[in-house]
Amino acid sequence: MDTKETVLAILNDLTGEDFSANLDENLFDSGLLDSMDTVQLLLELQSQLGVDVPVSEFDRSQWDTPAKIIAKASATV
Repeated sequence: MDTKETVLAILNDLTGEDFSANLDENLFDSGLLDSMDTVQLLLELQSQLGVDVPVSEFDRSQWDTPAKIIAKASATV
């Protein structure tokens, strides 16, 4: 699985939604992710892709869409 597929699978597990056709949906504004989901997202990104983002350094505006998450994850893999 590549980074994009892995991120989409993680988001699907967390939200029950398939974002493959809508990579620009704001996950926080739409209520699909909250602070607890964010922690789980970061843990899964670290576990599955080796992406290490401390919660204290997490800027929601840089991680609020599937496209941004994929780009961030790809940049650190």
